[in-house]
Amino acid sequence: MNKLNKKITPGQIGLFTFLGLFALAQLFPLVWLFNYSLHKSGNLFGKKVFELPDPPQWGNYVRAWTDGRIVQYFSNTLIVVFFSITLIMAFSFMLAYACARMKWKLRSAIYSIVLLGMVIPIHTTLLPNFMWFKQFGLIDTRIGIIIPYIAFNMAFSVLMFTGFLQSVPYAMEESAYMEGAGLGRILISIIAPMAKSGFVTVGIMAFLNCWNEFIMANTFLASEPKRTLPFAIIRFEGQYSSDYAVQFACMILVAIIPIIIYFTFSKRVIAGVTAGSVKG
Repeated sequence: MNKLNKKITPGQIGLFTFLGLFALAQLFPLVWLFNYSLHKSGNLFGKKVFELPDPPQWGNYVRAWTDGRIVQYFSNTLIVVFFSITLIMAFSFMLAYACARMKWKLRSAIYSIVLLGMVIPIHTTLLPNFMWFKQFGLIDTRIGIIIPYIAFNMAFSVLMFTGFLQSVPYAMEESAYMEGAGLGRILISIIAPMAKSGFVTVGIMAFLNCWNEFIMANTFLASEPKRTLPFAIIRFEGQYSSDYAVQFACMILVAIIPIIIYFTFSKRVIAGVTAGSVKG
């Protein structure tokens, strides 16, 4: 009853109003994008900022699906993202365990160097990576795009796993060692299940980063059969004009899965990030 009778203060009203306007500002571009994906391309240059399509041009989505080669690019993206996420979680978990649970020289230095990757822009590595990959024959290969995806997601992933692993009691490992369990068995059967929230957070964040990435894919992938989903959007760019409505429809198709995953797991991601940062 006390909660029901509690009055809302002017400060709370102001805060709710600000958050509501902020949410509207964040959602409006997505609504605008979907709306104009149902227009004719010429309607984009009208006087009105927002205008409902009359009639809706659902054929834009048919063209985006067929001419944008969504199925082919989607398959390529799934292959790259699957192997990238799997290796990111495996490598970052093992490295975080070595830095958080083991005692060895240069542990702090290595950990600091890994975290330094969070402040290095990807653009600064494109040219040297391209030169190295060309020497090893990795240009226009899926391995050549998976490697940088792993590298640029390692820093955040190691940081997240370190926070979770530091909260695991050492007594559990000691008991397992006394019973004859090896390091691999301890990691898989004891430590990994206790860091399940960390795997969920790292996996989703890595998925979003890899799924939406275009700069590296555009640099390292040259042939049409290996290209990923973001390339579907630029297929409708012309030399002098572009079919903007179909491009917008293609953007919506590319963004559907990340949007669904975000709204499905957003609470778990926020909880995982918060728990990891507090435990770390």
